[in-house]
Formats: sequence, C-alpha cells, structure tokens
Amino acid sequence: MSIALSPETITPTAKPLAGKVALVTGGSRSIGAAISKRLARDGAHVALTYSASPAKAAEVVKAVEAEGGHALAIAADAGEPDAVRSAVARTIAAFGRLDILVNNAGLALGGAIDEINSETYERMIAVNVTGVFVATQEAVRHMGHGGRIIHIGSSMTRYAAFPTASLYTLTKGAVAGFNRSLVRDLGPRGITVNTVHPGPTDTDMNPDGGPVSKIVGPGMAIGRYGQPHEIASLVAFLAGPEAAFITGADILADGGFTA
Repeated sequence: MSIALSPETITPTAKPLAGKVALVTGGSRSIGAAISKRLARDGAHVALTYSASPAKAAEVVKAVEAEGGHALAIAADAGEPDAVRSAVARTIAAFGRLDILVNNAGLALGGAIDEINSETYERMIAVNVTGVFVATQEAVRHMGHGGRIIHIGSSMTRYAAFPTASLYTLTKGAVAGFNRSLVRDLGPRGITVNTVHPGPTDTDMNPDGGPVSKIVGPGMAIGRYGQPHEIASLVAFLAGPEAAFITGADILADGGFTA
C-alpha cells in the first residue's frame, strides 16, 4: 500500500489532523489501540506497530477503515532496534511522510529488587527505553516543522503505590528525563515533545477489577479507573495544532491518584 501525501492533496477540514501521518508503537491493544483510533478519527493516516497480537492489530485497522480512515499494521518488536527503524521506514513508504510519533509500546514486568534477573532487566530496558530512543531518533530524521513526539509514561514516576514495580518505574523515569532534554534539541526545529503519564487505567496489563486495582482503587480521587479513550483524548490534543506551545511537559492523566 502506498498513500503518499503532498501539500497539494492536503485541504482544510474540520479534522484537526487531516493531512498528517502518525506512527503509534504498540498500537494494537488497550491505550495504544485507543490512540490509533482517535488519531485516525481526527484525520491522520495511522501506522501502528504490534509484536504478539496480529489479530488485535487487524481489528484496529478494520475499525479505522470502517470509519473511512487509513491505517497500516506493522509487525515490529519495540525491543529490536532494527525492527523499530524498519517500522518508521515502512510508515514513510506507505504514507509519504511522518508528522506524529507516539511512543506507547511498553512492558510491565515486576519483582522484588533482589529477585529481578538480568534477562528481565535487559528486556524491560530494551522495550521501554531503547525502543523509545530508537523510534524517536529515526522519526525526527523525517519530521518537519510542526512535528509531534508524545511519550506514554506512568504516574508511578510520581507515586509508587505498591512494591515490586521498581524496574518499571526506572524505565518510565528514564523516558521522562529523555523528554525534558529533547525539547532543547528539537524546539528550534518546531517539533514539540511531551509525555503523558497515565494513572491506573483499564488495560490488558492492569485491568479494572484485577489484583492491582484492589490496591490502588481506594486512592482514585474520582472513584474509578481511567479508560483508554480518555488517555487517547489527551494524546490527540497534544498531537494537534492547538498544542503548538506545549513542549517539555509531563502531564498526569490519573484521576487525581497522585494528588
């Protein structure tokens, strides 16, 4: 599939992301799927990566196309740098450009600090840190003025509500630091960089009603878990033209969990 966009084919519409191309890593499930669908609904052509869920990725593509949008699912393990670079290349080959990168792919492997083995550590770093770095590095080589980079972090960097999450929090803290430094590199090029930190959200990894929810649920100021589409709404705003003056921000979307 090749759907190249040029300035001549971009016309003003009510959709704020019309004419834009987005790449969402880990875009086949939960928050990633909601982001992929929302960006497409707002007019963007969307490429989404997946690792172990081809059927779910196909469902996202089908849902986008059912609403008249364009989507492309790409098999790419976020922990494999060459696969990440290839995903960026395939996005540009299919759609002709890249305007928005959402670094959403991530793992949450836990354990007591003295029990985490080197394989678990290396895998978490590969997906949650190296994958973010490589995707960003490759994407900005193709982004122009008005580009958007949005990382998905975690409210755990502000408030660790339970034990066994030290490795996960380490990786998300690295992303937050990366975010703040990137603004100095990319601001002069007109590219914004922001991180959304979801609080407890109903996902495959942390379902509402699951074991973690019994611990953190009482701390939710609004009395409930977040929903993936609520995180996607914030990402869509940051990806759009009205967020052009927002960069370097760490934005909590956590229902008051860390308040």
